[in-house]
Amino acid sequence: MPVAASAVYFLNLRGDVLINRLYRDDVGGNMVDAFRMHIMQTKELGTCPVRQIGGCSFFYMRISNVYIVIVVSTNANVACAFKFVVEAVALFKSYFGGSFDEDAIRNNFVLIYELLDEIMDFGYPQNLSPEILKLYITQEGVRSPFSSKQPLDKPVPNATLQVTGAVGWRREGLAYKKNEVFLDIVESVNLLMSSKGSVLRCDVTGKVLMKCFLSGMPDLKLGLNDKIGLEKESQLKSRPTKSGKTIELDDVTFHQCVNLTRFNSEKTVSFVPPDGEFELMKYRITEGVNLPFRVLPTIKELGRTRMEVNVKVKSVFGAKMFALGVVIKVPVPKQTAKASFQVTSGRAKYNPSIDSLVWKIKKFPGQTESTMSAEVELISTIAEKKSWTRPPIQMEFQVPMFTASGLRVRFLKVWEKSGYNTVEWVRYITKAGSYEIRC
Repeated sequence: MPVAASAVYFLNLRGDVLINRLYRDDVGGNMVDAFRMHIMQTKELGTCPVRQIGGCSFFYMRISNVYIVIVVSTNANVACAFKFVVEAVALFKSYFGGSFDEDAIRNNFVLIYELLDEIMDFGYPQNLSPEILKLYITQEGVRSPFSSKQPLDKPVPNATLQVTGAVGWRREGLAYKKNEVFLDIVESVNLLMSSKGSVLRCDVTGKVLMKCFLSGMPDLKLGLNDKIGLEKESQLKSRPTKSGKTIELDDVTFHQCVNLTRFNSEKTVSFVPPDGEFELMKYRITEGVNLPFRVLPTIKELGRTRMEVNVKVKSVFGAKMFALGVVIKVPVPKQTAKASFQVTSGRAKYNPSIDSLVWKIKKFPGQTESTMSAEVELISTIAEKKSWTRPPIQMEFQVPMFTASGLRVRFLKVWEKSGYNTVEWVRYITKAGSYEIRC
């Protein structure tokens, strides 16, 4: 694994070193002088956050009135370095009462050095969780009088389990009168369709959001209708796969609570959940996408002063479902003077600030269609007419209880040694990402 940092410097806006920490001996202590001379004094700070000077690389980020600079001389993981900076700043803010600036650093030299020794070892990031670090670094930071007054985090019991165990994201002793699990599958549809109705590009990005109010230390198991998971389950049970829609998930990423070993062997999502709200997983789907809407536009330019716009929108999802907040933005030329409309549902108007006809429908039932007809008057100009590029039509919507990918929760099981009953709630919603139709 490439190293993330050989040295870390905290500089103010003048380039003075506030704090520095050398983790490896492959860089000299005067590397900050090169950063000041070749980057700060040449006013190239805003051009690129990664610079190479001589045989060293500099990664830097400005937070408030402080520059955090990471120096490496070997092959480095740039994403890991910037992620370390972001997590470290969040850690410092949790100790300093929500503030991180030059004054906070000057008031907390000893604490910062102690934290820097814990969160990185020989250039490799370690644990940066404020909840865990506060278990054994109990010193409170000096708060600025202008910092936001946030309540101190409550101490977490059983420090040994939290620091060394596999459930550092959840504390013991949680108790609820009513044990509930809320699971939301939220998807965004990205589409680029030609004016003739053929799909040029289409994909779905989704995430599984959970909110858990469970007592004790429960073990959850989530089953989805993904193809690999169903095939693996049929192999383990020596049964043929049941007929039904299966989907292939691409680019899946999980929360740290998911047991990846079990997922690789059994293709089941097993985890001990954090308390409260968190993002369990993210995924992407590129095949078998169910488009919620189809848009058929017809735009005719009648000379230099008139246009006719006809847009037909069809909802493809089930008749018992409906979409909310549907907005169709049809672009028109900049020299548009006014427009008159006829719509079968909703309201339409001309918005000159975005050069578009905006058609809004509060509630769009499934398996129906709506049309908008508009006559657009243009201002005739003496200057030579330039051809209109016709930007694509843009669409916004939300469809509850519908997934464009077809993803479904087959089961959600909760095990806890006390054997309490759990109430599970599952919701689906599909939103428009970049949903565009060429006209």
